[in-house]
Amino acid sequence: MISHGKDIKVFSGNANPKLAEEVCKLMGTKLGESEVGTFSDGEIFVSLYETVRGSDVFVIQSTSTPVNNNLMELLIMIDALKRASAGRITAVIPYFGYARQDRKAKARDPITAKMVANMLTTAGADRVLTMDLHASQIQGFFDIPVDNLAGNPIFVDYYAKKFGTDCENMMVVSPDVGSVSRARAFAQKLHMNLAIVDKRRQKANSCEVMNVIGDVAGKDCILFDDMVDTGGSLCNAAKALIEVGGAKSVHACASHGVLSGPAIDRINDSVIQELALLNTVPEIDASRSSKIKYLSVAPMFCEAIERIYQEVSISKLFR
Repeated sequence: MISHGKDIKVFSGNANPKLAEEVCKLMGTKLGESEVGTFSDGEIFVSLYETVRGSDVFVIQSTSTPVNNNLMELLIMIDALKRASAGRITAVIPYFGYARQDRKAKARDPITAKMVANMLTTAGADRVLTMDLHASQIQGFFDIPVDNLAGNPIFVDYYAKKFGTDCENMMVVSPDVGSVSRARAFAQKLHMNLAIVDKRRQKANSCEVMNVIGDVAGKDCILFDDMVDTGGSLCNAAKALIEVGGAKSVHACASHGVLSGPAIDRINDSVIQELALLNTVPEIDASRSSKIKYLSVAPMFCEAIERIYQEVSISKLFR
């Protein structure tokens, strides 16, 4: 027994129930009984069909497409749990939406990431567990504990097994300057060198690739980013590596496969041989793209949840 709750319970909204079920299976528990639906006018309702009084509750819900619906589902579930006297409520958000609006890029811009942090706290969340925030400083937007897991250990394990000793002859490539720090950490773990694609963004969701910083000629490259939205940046970077840098081949990986708009068609038509994604966002149908491969984050979130419940350090998961 722990001081804040007599047992552990896991609930899920409609964003990614498959991931929630996988986490529960690994934990050896069942998903909490609840219903999350909508009234005829589109308003969301939540019904909990089991007691949560005094329990340590974890709500697994990515705020992915449809972003606003999934965010409201999460907020309403947290409110329902709070009013049902849950001992502690942890919002498990594998993909944290609105994270790109983390600063004022120009006059009169909102800082929506901060607003979402305030909403989660006001709704009644006691802590947040997420993965690969687009901007790590978003942790400071919360007045409650935030654990920001890193997805790169999953990719490190995958590529170490996939390429073995060939890793030493490969290059990790950051698709833009903003992703250099995470790409560098990834490259160090795989004992690879690092290159950078320098680009100039003309407007939202579009970019113009300028040049490649680093010698990638004849090398097999791995593009490493935190998310793939419309796919423009990633596909243009891959094209530059082949046409400008003279790379031998390009693989790519990203934590969050948002894949909105023309993303899948762009990936299918690109020079990228394989795009590895984590299942923080629901997987697309395999028939839509043979290039996309999903790796599961369930084991990492399972261990993080168990460690939070047991009140032991989760710093092991950051290494």
